[in-house]
Amino acid sequence: MTKPVYKRILLKVSGEVLMGQQPYGIDLDTVGRVADEIIACAATGAQIALVIGGGNIFRGLAGAAKGMDRVSADHMGIMATVMNALAMQGVLSRKGMDARVLSAIAMPTVCETYAHSKGIYHLEQGRVIICAAGTGLPFFTTDTGAALRAAELSCDALFKGTSVDGVYSADPKKDPAARRYDRITFNEILSNDLRIMDPAAIALARDNGIPVVVFSIRKPGAIMEVLSGNGLYTTVTKD
Repeated sequence: MTKPVYKRILLKVSGEVLMGQQPYGIDLDTVGRVADEIIACAATGAQIALVIGGGNIFRGLAGAAKGMDRVSADHMGIMATVMNALAMQGVLSRKGMDARVLSAIAMPTVCETYAHSKGIYHLEQGRVIICAAGTGLPFFTTDTGAALRAAELSCDALFKGTSVDGVYSADPKKDPAARRYDRITFNEILSNDLRIMDPAAIALARDNGIPVVVFSIRKPGAIMEVLSGNGLYTTVTKD
């Protein structure tokens, strides 16, 4: 069996990934494919926490740009992350993986309320945890929520699943000469404004010594490849 490079990871998945080829919402085939990969990674002994964005359902910034109150719009986006978390939990459970949703906003009739001690307990019991509702506060992205949870849960790495296979010097879809990095520092990310995550998330990961591993989650099998140290990815570190 493949030995994982990291014992405990936080996997950040954008909400858009869950759309699959659809223009909106949740594609259960795609959720199932990601769930299968998570289960395979858990079978290696790795402990896995998840944070899923909500952009496939609602984006707070987009709502605010159209005239909505920013706080209300962000709260709607937070609710979208809970919907995605419940969808992933349902698929994981159906496939035989014990999974728990822990929400930063208390909703006890729907899921458990997040507490870092509770999250660590579930991880040590071999369960997958899905940290929903971001930080529970408006004006913060789910990337910042992911970095915060990775620090609280003492994760060895934060896996950032994106649409590209690493960090580039420019958008590779627009600039064919964009350079891909195998390794890069947090300070280089910030100074070059590469925007793989928002600056608050980068600073949180840097200050807590949590490497960020950027890879394409759209490639089937990529999560396991990266967990075992193979495939294409970029590792962002302090030095």
